[in-house]
Amino acid sequence: MFGLTKKELKVLKKLNTPKKIQNFLNKIPINFEPNGDTCMSPRMVLKTNIAHCIEGAMLAALAFRVNGRKPLLVDLTATRKDFDHVLCVFKEDGFLGAITKTNHGVLRYREPIYKSVRELVMSFFHEYFMDNGKKTLRSYTKPIDISKFDKYNWMTSEKDVWEIPEELVKAKHYKILTKKQIRKLRKADKIEIEIGKVTEWKKRKLK
Repeated sequence: MFGLTKKELKVLKKLNTPKKIQNFLNKIPINFEPNGDTCMSPRMVLKTNIAHCIEGAMLAALAFRVNGRKPLLVDLTATRKDFDHVLCVFKEDGFLGAITKTNHGVLRYREPIYKSVRELVMSFFHEYFMDNGKKTLRSYTKPIDISKFDKYNWMTSEKDVWEIPEELVKAKHYKILTKKQIRKLRKADKIEIEIGKVTEWKKRKLK
């Protein structure tokens, strides 16, 4: 199935609910990219046992696909000085939820309680800020079925699959704020900024 090995399929078949997928991702250490930028396929994430944002989202998408659901990603864009974020979204009983891979205490799993993509995306807005407290989330895509990108071998490639983030960047993005709203944004409080600095995985020093 999809060019996956029996061992890979066994792992992915067990991840048959959103909760199980998120719990599995949480156990994978964050990919700090010590040797440069990466965009590993799900196969390589399983092999190396590290992942960052989009790598985790693609693994979650593949787990959904193996278990009969569509592999859907939503791209969130921030201001130029901040990082974008990628969600793997899913629907339960008509409501949307999201699986994410992050090293921070926020921008994490969302329960399937949202009526629309925008509503889901906006649940990330107030915690999406830089160290100076500036709120930076600016746009999002509709859910993108990445099975249409199978030609890039995104599921099992042993090379980085940069084509996927490139396709996400090219997709239509919907702005969430007007220029007037942006000018009036209040920065996060000092205590929020401190909480935002909490991380799950610590970066190891290279020997």
